[in-house]
Amino acid sequence: MKKAKRILAGAGAVLLFLMYLSTFIFSLIDHPAASALLRASIGCTILIPVLLYAGALLYRVLHYDQDKDDER
Repeated sequence: MKKAKRILAGAGAVLLFLMYLSTFIFSLIDHPAASALLRASIGCTILIPVLLYAGALLYRVLHYDQDKDDER
């Protein structure tokens, strides 16, 4: 389980980096669709980490008993 968590954490870090990079690129380009893409990118930069945290919190709450049994 620890290996899976590390892989998912690494994938999440790469995803966040790519979202920050896309936000930066969309802020620099001069295209009619750039404004909408910038707003979408900023929204995803905020929304995706919040949803990931909520999912991890929900997993911890729902699997609390199983995690305690695994530690023993």
